[in-house]
Amino acid sequence: MKLHCFVTDTQDPQIRGQQIGETWGAQIGQTVALYLDFFNQVGVPPEQVRALGEASLQVLEDWCPSLAQEIVATAEGAGIAVWQLASLNARTEILAVMPASTEGECSTAVFAPAGTAAPRTIQTWDWHDSLVPHGMMLQLTASSGVTVKLFTEFGMLGKIGVNSAGLGLHFNILHHASDNAKAGVPVHAIARRILEEATTVEEAIALARSARVSASTVLTVFSRADCALRAASIEMSAARTAVVVPGEDGWITHTNHFLDAELSFGERTPDASTTYARLAHVNEARADMVSGDLALRAEAMCASAGDQAPICFHPDLSLPATERWETLLTIGIDTENAILEYAAGNPIQLARNGYVRF
Repeated sequence: MKLHCFVTDTQDPQIRGQQIGETWGAQIGQTVALYLDFFNQVGVPPEQVRALGEASLQVLEDWCPSLAQEIVATAEGAGIAVWQLASLNARTEILAVMPASTEGECSTAVFAPAGTAAPRTIQTWDWHDSLVPHGMMLQLTASSGVTVKLFTEFGMLGKIGVNSAGLGLHFNILHHASDNAKAGVPVHAIARRILEEATTVEEAIALARSARVSASTVLTVFSRADCALRAASIEMSAARTAVVVPGEDGWITHTNHFLDAELSFGERTPDASTTYARLAHVNEARADMVSGDLALRAEAMCASAGDQAPICFHPDLSLPATERWETLLTIGIDTENAILEYAAGNPIQLARNGYVRF
């Protein structure tokens, strides 16, 4: 995955969308085409993809008009149909109606104990290598004046990020029995709105609870402020939204299964998933993952297993693209300075080759 950076200062969502669409039209068009083909390959027919995309955009319009406006403007700037970009932004909602669940993606660890030291965080982002030849690091200015920095796929509103108020967010997909085809607010849009508007963990939780979702996801949010609730994993599903708080030691870790006791009864993780092994691995390694240097945290995350640790996915080129997984990004969040620290590849690659600060 090749990473690109873009900075826009406008607070107008229509102008911002037009800028992004016109500047990155080729990458957005390619991402849209790859996903539309992918949806068809995994058994979601084109007519259902379009219906879910259009319905999700309408729900988003009701929940956050400015983000819906940005999608429309981006599509126009990139010269692609609005329903296609809406479908891309609803990719998690579309994947929720696949005939069979897929492997999970991503392992997250946040150390946010009481005190004045900023949280230490790290996440792997695992996905199909064939779908993401390019990724975007985006800096924008929200209507409130808050600066947001985020990583996302081209054409998508948001994913992993931080804002200048000192709030950071990591992103993992989940699967639940209540996932449905009723087109809820796109979870990537929820992540984006939290980064634009929330200044505390409590505000992030309230925003997440205000959205009706049709696909499950966990947003792990955390703050540089020394406050009563400094971090939380917000587990969202159509059934309910639950909040998982750090242990007494300040750690909160998450992979791709529900940790909330009630929601775990509706778990729809595939039997073959690695999510439980990955969580166990991260929990065993976390005592050594407290360094202020992301490279040291990344190396500790893999522990003695190195790049053969369960958190590192390597693509099996003998498999179809729809079944091929790779750790495409390792990223940490510096809430004290509102900076993303990242490198394409798994944690060992980051530890060996260094990382970029954005």
